[in-house]
Amino acid sequence: MKISEAIFAGSSTRVTGKPKRKLPEFAFIGRSNVGKSSLINMLTGNRKLAMTSSTPGKTKVVNHFLINDKWYLVDLPGYGYAKLPDRMRRELTATIRDYIHNSEEMQLLFVLVDSRHDIGAIDIDFLSELGENGIPCAIIFTKTDKLGPMALQAQIERDKEILARTWEELPPMFTSSSSNGSGREEILDYINSIL
Repeated sequence: MKISEAIFAGSSTRVTGKPKRKLPEFAFIGRSNVGKSSLINMLTGNRKLAMTSSTPGKTKVVNHFLINDKWYLVDLPGYGYAKLPDRMRRELTATIRDYIHNSEEMQLLFVLVDSRHDIGAIDIDFLSELGENGIPCAIIFTKTDKLGPMALQAQIERDKEILARTWEELPPMFTSSSSNGSGREEILDYINSIL
């Protein structure tokens, strides 16, 4: 799939406030600083589309981007902020849950996981919640350029073993690097196959 146009279409904290035009939605989420905004910018070929920051927790709302006038790429707030006040953490959790449970247009939720470390308990808990609720998801391992091919393969195999303890059938998995653009075609082709 070629992305020829990516336009910011609106922000919301509840599904009732999302863009009124009903189109298929593909959402992206992950722990803070997993490289979500960089990945979105790499996929769309627009470095300034999603705001990137070295400060975790920059995304506080659900952002919709209209792609090729046919579907929405949805940028969700991250989960697992250690440094946020409790009230703000609760608000973000409510925003995320409202979207993933109530957006009828969401086709798939991409969960981003940092390929440099073992998958964390917070990621496992989040993925388990998706599985238990029948929410369609896929995993994208980010920052893969930081590891050599053998180390990367070993890390992904380790993560698969960890997930296999609670998953009968593992969700689809992709590897990506925002630095060198790897994974872009595979992820976009997968979106295209669902569309």
